[in-house]
Amino acid sequence: CVLCGRTDDCPEKYGEKKTYVGYNLTVHYYCLLMSSGIWQRGEEDEGVYGFLITDIRKEVNRAAKLTCNICKKKGASIGCVAPKCKRSYHFPCGIQRECIFQFMEDFRSYCWEHKPVQTLMDKESGGASQCTICLDLVDHIPAYTVLKGPCCKNAWFHRECLQYQALSAGIFFFRCTVCNNKDKFQKEMLRMGIYIPERDASWELEENAYQDLLQCYQHCDVKRCLCKEGRDYNEPDSKWEIKRCQCCGSRGTHLACSCMKSWEENWECMECRSIFAKSGKYSKQKKRSWATSENTNGTTCLLEEPSPKSPRQSSGSQRNFLLQSPKLMCQNNLSPCSHLERPASNRVMMSLSPLMSNRNWSLRQKHLKKRRREVCNILKELKVQVNTKTTRLNINTENIWNSALKGFRQRNFSPTNTIEINFTNCKNRSKTDTSAASRHQFFQLLMLHLQNSSLFEGSSAKNLSLDFQAVKENLYFEAGKMIAVSLVHGGPSPGFFSKTLFNCLVYGPENVKPTLEDVADVDVAQTIKTIKYANSLSSLQSTIHDCYEFLAAAGCLRPITALCDKNTLVNDILFHHVIKRIISPLESFRQGLKTLGVLEKIQMHPVAFSSILCHKPERLSAETICELFTIHSAVRENKGVDFWMGYLQDVESGESVVTLEDILLFITGASSIPSIGFDPEPTIKFLRIRYPIGNRLLNCLELPITKTYEQFKKKMELTIRNTLKAERE
Repeated sequence: CVLCGRTDDCPEKYGEKKTYVGYNLTVHYYCLLMSSGIWQRGEEDEGVYGFLITDIRKEVNRAAKLTCNICKKKGASIGCVAPKCKRSYHFPCGIQRECIFQFMEDFRSYCWEHKPVQTLMDKESGGASQCTICLDLVDHIPAYTVLKGPCCKNAWFHRECLQYQALSAGIFFFRCTVCNNKDKFQKEMLRMGIYIPERDASWELEENAYQDLLQCYQHCDVKRCLCKEGRDYNEPDSKWEIKRCQCCGSRGTHLACSCMKSWEENWECMECRSIFAKSGKYSKQKKRSWATSENTNGTTCLLEEPSPKSPRQSSGSQRNFLLQSPKLMCQNNLSPCSHLERPASNRVMMSLSPLMSNRNWSLRQKHLKKRRREVCNILKELKVQVNTKTTRLNINTENIWNSALKGFRQRNFSPTNTIEINFTNCKNRSKTDTSAASRHQFFQLLMLHLQNSSLFEGSSAKNLSLDFQAVKENLYFEAGKMIAVSLVHGGPSPGFFSKTLFNCLVYGPENVKPTLEDVADVDVAQTIKTIKYANSLSSLQSTIHDCYEFLAAAGCLRPITALCDKNTLVNDILFHHVIKRIISPLESFRQGLKTLGVLEKIQMHPVAFSSILCHKPERLSAETICELFTIHSAVRENKGVDFWMGYLQDVESGESVVTLEDILLFITGASSIPSIGFDPEPTIKFLRIRYPIGNRLLNCLELPITKTYEQFKKKMELTIRNTLKAERE
């Protein structure tokens, strides 16, 4: 950004970041709005948001002469409007120092000393209540991070929650979540620095957002539908009438396909029934569900529902995923086969629960997948640096760290060379275990070791720890280097970074505000809690006296004259313990991550990379496996495609002795999908062979052509189970 000098692309904090190649100009929207020496002299479609290019150039030149009172760098374009105050600062620096920016009227800015504050009655301060946006507790204290609703007595909010709510709701829907007041609430929030965009709510802007609610579900989901007219055929008051699940309404069956009588109204799908069974609320009263083994009119039902006490079910089975048509290539002309060519009786369609929680979960997963696809493309760009020259690493799986460290430090090691792995403690290694498979297993073991090593601390979301011996041996640099090489060379992502550690890498430690959850030391955490929740000045001073030595060593001693001083003290302790204390390891770790240009890409695409560095890989689902493979098949053998898709469903729902991870391991040698994807892309071929073959060199699964699904399933399970068992032994 030409005004603040930062590369951050965070619309929630700094507004939309736009680049104008023709003018060689990049700017944050909020930086532009709040700059003191520029006005919007053009129309909305002129220049940048109505700010003329010449005016922006003049403002950049003006700011270049001003020094920021916070970071001490040039380019401070924003000044405090308080009389006689000469403080200037960048917009991100002002956010960090808790300045107030008013996005209204003259777009005034106030420094940390002159900023407006909310006046509270003595009886209102103290205690805590629930933020009605995030539902977490919020302390009743006059602090920058806490705002009180002007229209309700007990409406307290986190500032961050209000800002996200305002960005989502827009000026037409942003209001108090307790009393629904709009005018008074918005006026106060604008005064306290909340930006409210002048646009419609985000949920109103999404095209066809509520289209699904206008459709009534009419589809038979029984595995083998008996209706000759197809699964979507519905004839009321007949045996071909479609009955919907009385609980979710998102699954259906023909009366005849589930051996039901027309007068029977109570019917639950298998998904809902299994949920009831697990919760203990399932009624033992005889109800028809999917199908029973009862014979009606001489016709036996073709689907037996498994017992609610099914021995093993994956988490995906409760959502009862919806397989869509896989990537299918006909051998005749290698053109995509039409979905309509497949038998209608074996199509499996997407089923969305109408529950809002399921919809939100689905949206989160959708966004996460989108970000991971973006990361995949970025890593493929970085992989162009890798050449065909090979470097062999001799790895002992029982001492993974030392052997990996020795390999990475050997003289001929280069991250741009292709890495080959030789496991020294596995004498009879399978010939099918290719270089890619061994490499993935090596990086998987290495990431697991790093997660549990002394270099990191915390439970699941981890920060860097302070290990003086590791600093002395430069191990933090090596750890960062190993993670970067793993990402580019097809290994798994770490997935255990905390939000604070990730933000330190992207935005710099000076711009990050740690939280109590980042403190792994139990004693330190208890000390901070005691200070944070002190309810009187005397108890606060007593606590400080008890931990005087700790505060002195941390450099956090400060005069305490009021109870509200505890907030500043808590922030100082958190910053020292979580960030300042590990500045040296952090810098070494950052240098290691610069290998192959990985850190630069992380800083350019923080939202995308947070999906793989701060989140574990999503658990495999049948849908994910189905989308992963391109199927090469002759048209006449499309029955095999149906067998394959049906088998994935059985595995996901726990009706198989193998798991989806076993299937992926059998084919590719990897039990999870690498962040960079597979190379070559996985494929499936149907051949006239006796048993399935997993070609790990080509990531190709060769499947036998069978007459029945039972034969197909038996051969799959026998081969996969025995192959993996032999490899483990």
